[in-house]
Amino acid sequence: MELTASAPRKKVVVFDYGFGNVRSAERALAHVGAEVEITRDFDRAMNAEGLLVPGVGAFAACMAGLKEARGDWLVGRRLAGGRPVMGICVGMQILFGRGIEHGVETEGLDEWPGTVGPLKADVVPHMGWNTVEAAGDSLLFAGLPADARYYFVHSYAVHDWELEVGNPHLAAPKVTWATHGERFVAAVENGPLWATQFHPEKSGDAGAQLLTNWINTL
Repeated sequence: MELTASAPRKKVVVFDYGFGNVRSAERALAHVGAEVEITRDFDRAMNAEGLLVPGVGAFAACMAGLKEARGDWLVGRRLAGGRPVMGICVGMQILFGRGIEHGVETEGLDEWPGTVGPLKADVVPHMGWNTVEAAGDSLLFAGLPADARYYFVHSYAVHDWELEVGNPHLAAPKVTWATHGERFVAAVENGPLWATQFHPEKSGDAGAQLLTNWINTL
């Protein structure tokens, strides 16, 4: 699923704060036609057309790494200016108000209210392919069939969507769900801020289409 040769190459920064599969994300974005740079340079990340924030590991460690790299300021400033940001996996989770792991509570970026907590299922982590219940009129999942499957690797999730109205200056949130033992938030689209709990860079053709959809909005 590649952009046409005539389409302008959008500049995307994969933010390298030490807690993400940056090379996989770089390859996936380049595959669908983006001009990709891996960096933690604040100004370069601020000025890119799109910013992708990956994340793997523990919520608290990711937040510490993000703050050390000034990523919390970066995300906030980009969103204040209406500049697109996309979070993946724990990069999505840290956008919420707080995370609780092993009884330890850590403050997130609080772009959306909500708590990331343990996933209650017979088998944890949730590792492998799963379908989603895409939000109506979703741009992120445009052109993708309802039975498309995406690759998940996580033991924690957001179980309740708490933002009812949201910022009146932003598009109304579109929330996509998935189920593994219990229902959880699988993706969110909210103005310039998009995020997925699954890994689009590891989700084959479906993930490539999804990343293409994001790039086409930049």
